Amino acid sequence: MPRRIQNLRKVALLVETSRSYGRDLLRGIAHFARTRGHWSLLHQEMTIDVHLPRWMRETKIDGVIARVDSRIIKPIRKLNVPCVDVRCSQAFDGIPRIETDDQLVAEMAFDHLWNRGFRRFAFCGYHSAHYSDARLQFFREFVSEAGCQLSVYESRFDKDVPLSQLEEFGAVDVHAISNWLASLTPPTGLFVCNDIRGQQVLNACRGLDLSVPDDISVIGVDDDDAICPLSNPPLSSVQPDAQRVGFRSAEILDALMVGETFDEEIEYIPPKTVVQRMSTQVVAVEDREIARVCRFIREHACEGINVSDVADFTSLSRRQLERRFRNELGSTPHEEITSVRVARVQQLLRETDMTLEQITQLTGFSHKESLCAVFRRSVGETPGQYRRSTSRQHDELTS
Repeated sequence: MPRRIQNLRKVALLVETSRSYGRDLLRGIAHFARTRGHWSLLHQEMTIDVHLPRWMRETKIDGVIARVDSRIIKPIRKLNVPCVDVRCSQAFDGIPRIETDDQLVAEMAFDHLWNRGFRRFAFCGYHSAHYSDARLQFFREFVSEAGCQLSVYESRFDKDVPLSQLEEFGAVDVHAISNWLASLTPPTGLFVCNDIRGQQVLNACRGLDLSVPDDISVIGVDDDDAICPLSNPPLSSVQPDAQRVGFRSAEILDALMVGETFDEEIEYIPPKTVVQRMSTQVVAVEDREIARVCRFIREHACEGINVSDVADFTSLSRRQLERRFRNELGSTPHEEITSVRVARVQQLLRETDMTLEQITQLTGFSHKESLCAVFRRSVGETPGQYRRSTSRQHDELTS
């Protein structure tokens, strides 16, 4: 018998490229198409909340993966082809949904803040945005189970407001956000519904001269590779497995296009991890003078300060400083200075190709030999070994 030739299937992608989550969805779909599917992918540059492109009505396609909402569901149904929804803002009959597990997202955010000693919590989101509502619901449950209080602020809009406009309006909601942030008792662990909201909150904190992470520690969601590093300070974030969401949506669409059925209404994909940056790089300190000292150390440790400089900064005596520091943090000011410097060395080893001589000048050590001795004592390996191991791990993750 002659071999049956599989037809090339044309798959249209309605997924935005304006944010990290959408780009990772596309990477997951592309990986499936390269390795498992006999597909031709049709996609155009777009943002979220676009209308159905004209070319989709005029091109014969075999399936759709889309960030579906109520504005485009009718035109998609008129195409009369299988569709998988990777937005999941609401249920549509006959359309399978693949979504990040927001319960696990909220749990990761809560655990991250709890493990840093926070016992006061807050949430900031957008009322009526489905992902924000879900993350607030689950976060509130975790806070309540821990016997703690939760303060909530949500920008409120009509349910029909497109997501992109909702987030844009949230950026100008500065006065109300600022009043709410100023009412929070430090230290507070703040979970924001996504990284865009996190950047808005951090901007408001800076306007109020609230110290992040000492007064308010902020964690977002999406680990957006543009927003998080550009935030001030850089934003910690729960990293979803959007590539897995994209790959799984492609698996399901592939099955649908050959006539298989998919009974499960929605499938949840666990997030990967928390990526910690400066916005949560702290231990919650109730003693506000010690918190002020910690901020001074964090901001100036790499300038070569010593414990005498710290003692000059605070109103406490040297003995009081040492005692209260140990009571709050279980360490000494000298150990905290060293910890900040070593963390900075680790960052520069991971993210740059600077020489040890250059790193020494930027991290407050007197000479390279001192840096190497302190680093090895703290980390358990030499700077060179650390750089090679982290480079190898990065290569394995991205290969």
